[in-house]
Amino acid sequence: MRPLVATVDLAALRHNYLHAKQCAPQRRAFAVVKADAYGHGARRAVQALQDIADGFAVACIEEAEVAREVAPTARLLLLEGCFEPAELPRAAELGLDIAVQGEAQAEALLAADLARPLNVWLKFDSGMHRLGFDIAGLRAWHARLKDAPQVAELNLISHFACADERGHALTDLQLQRYAEVMQLGFDNCTLANSAAVLTLPQAHMEWIRPGIMLYGATPFAELAATTLGLQPVMTLTGALIAVRDIDAGESVGYGGTWVAQRPSRIGTVSCGYADGYPRTAPPGTEVVIRGQRVPLAGRVSMDMLAVDLTDLPAARLGDAVELWGAQLPIDELAQACGTIGYELLTKVTGRVPRRYVG
Repeated sequence: MRPLVATVDLAALRHNYLHAKQCAPQRRAFAVVKADAYGHGARRAVQALQDIADGFAVACIEEAEVAREVAPTARLLLLEGCFEPAELPRAAELGLDIAVQGEAQAEALLAADLARPLNVWLKFDSGMHRLGFDIAGLRAWHARLKDAPQVAELNLISHFACADERGHALTDLQLQRYAEVMQLGFDNCTLANSAAVLTLPQAHMEWIRPGIMLYGATPFAELAATTLGLQPVMTLTGALIAVRDIDAGESVGYGGTWVAQRPSRIGTVSCGYADGYPRTAPPGTEVVIRGQRVPLAGRVSMDMLAVDLTDLPAARLGDAVELWGAQLPIDELAQACGTIGYELLTKVTGRVPRRYVG
């Protein structure tokens, strides 16, 4: 078997969910498990959380079906709503909460013949300008839906655009707009994503929506996950599959862009961009072998990458290589590559086996 595995610590996942709940006392929390639980495996994530989670949130009905198989009675929120009217009866059959984010979805809901009414979350565009009604539209649809037979609870949902940038003026503006529309009266309200859960207690309404924080990564560029009390959930580990010595002046990898400045010892690692490791990782990006950091040498290939072992003479063929995890935070790698931890986690491909512990 190819020596590459993503180890998922379910005890850490549970810790992070409970930490979110501690940040927002007396609030309920939808654990966001969309995108296959951010690459960690939705079935196992839901299974690990179902006895402590108040509910789960997903992006589409296919994801909801997976979660429902594992958690038959859990509250499940469909964050983007039903993409076509034919999905509404299935949503009712599954007992979903659904977002309604535009007039087409709202009209389809009113026209639907459902076996039971749905908990509806009216999406408010408070400044993100991605999905949702403006203030006038929200008022109008609140009036039309509040007594509709297809609607059980009528709730409010919105999303912060800049909560990960502390002190951003748009966050204050969004909070002001929320205050205006909440006067309409809703059964429940949810505003807080991970960044707001961690730093904006004024946004902790009846429900919070922890996402990236569940998986032990930070939503902030300047605050480390450990500083926030989070534990890493995924550790991506490969192995040294070849070790060779090269002379000064010899190059490594495609394009010959990395050239040895001294006699060097080069290791080849069983991980590449087809596994989800970023090809954009610059020279000098580090991995961990035998508890010591060593830098990449040359470009990341599809199935492999190379590292400079010259300053780690103890390294041997078969040694484990941590690409990210407890010793090397995923956010550090993401920052070096000009991206965010969310992207790296969700890009770990299906050919990388997941091993569950805890």
